[in-house]
Amino acid sequence: MWSLILLLHMRLKYITSFLLLVGLVTSIVIFTSAETDQPHPTEVKPSTIKPFPLPETLQIASELMPLDKLDVQESLDREILVNTYWQSNNLLMLKRSDKWFPIITPILKQHGIPEDFKYLALIESGLQNIVSPAGAAGPWQIMKGTALDHGLEVNSEIDERYHMVKATVVACEYLNKAHDKFNNWTLAAASYNMGMGGTAKILAEQRVNSYYELRLNSETGRYVYRMAALKHIHEHLDDYGYIYHKSEGYSLPVFDTITVNSSVPNWVDWSIDHNTTYKALRLYNPWLRASKLSNNSNNTYQILVAKE
Repeated sequence: MWSLILLLHMRLKYITSFLLLVGLVTSIVIFTSAETDQPHPTEVKPSTIKPFPLPETLQIASELMPLDKLDVQESLDREILVNTYWQSNNLLMLKRSDKWFPIITPILKQHGIPEDFKYLALIESGLQNIVSPAGAAGPWQIMKGTALDHGLEVNSEIDERYHMVKATVVACEYLNKAHDKFNNWTLAAASYNMGMGGTAKILAEQRVNSYYELRLNSETGRYVYRMAALKHIHEHLDDYGYIYHKSEGYSLPVFDTITVNSSVPNWVDWSIDHNTTYKALRLYNPWLRASKLSNNSNNTYQILVAKE
């Protein structure tokens, strides 16, 4: 009898413990579910994405932009916003500028081209050796016909559109000719994009004499504004949230210059013979476009070899 009572008591104890455990688990599930259904509190942070006030005045090559015109304001604002908030691209352009502007700027000055035109090279290529869908090549995006007209060598082994110094000289010659034609640096810049003939034709058709009064295709219509925006942003980096020091920019090594006036059967062998690598040879002489040099005309070339 007592054994039966003790057995029933123990079973009742286990049943009670089990029911308490089930109740606890159920309470936790219900509480958790109720908590999940409630919106999480969020911390409100001030936005750092913001528009910027336009400059009161802005010049390109000492020519004032007509910022009293609403469409000019909007076009400039677009390029400032697009380029400010494309931070990775803008930082790369800043870094490349530190590498190449010291070479470009003196050449512009020597040829009487306003210094602001260094930003034209920046908007053309980002100071990279690229090729456009139309076939324009190098940092200044020069067409083959223009290059040949200005004395550059362009063939399967040599393409001097990729030679920063020689290509900059050709760009200067073109811009001076365009300025002589239009008597205006802004139109000279626009003609670099759409050609002197195309610029003259559209000016005549629309019977105006200002870039800012022309109805243009999208690319040329944004061209001068982008050049102006990059100039303004790069000259006022703090205003646009950039923390950038010149020491962070890219640079060129010190070079030995070696004269070549004969054929080179293999640039790899030549590189090894001159204590460099084929990669470094092509990197610092991008106008070399093949693994050999025939040089049937016995031209003279100056090859840069980095002192590593």
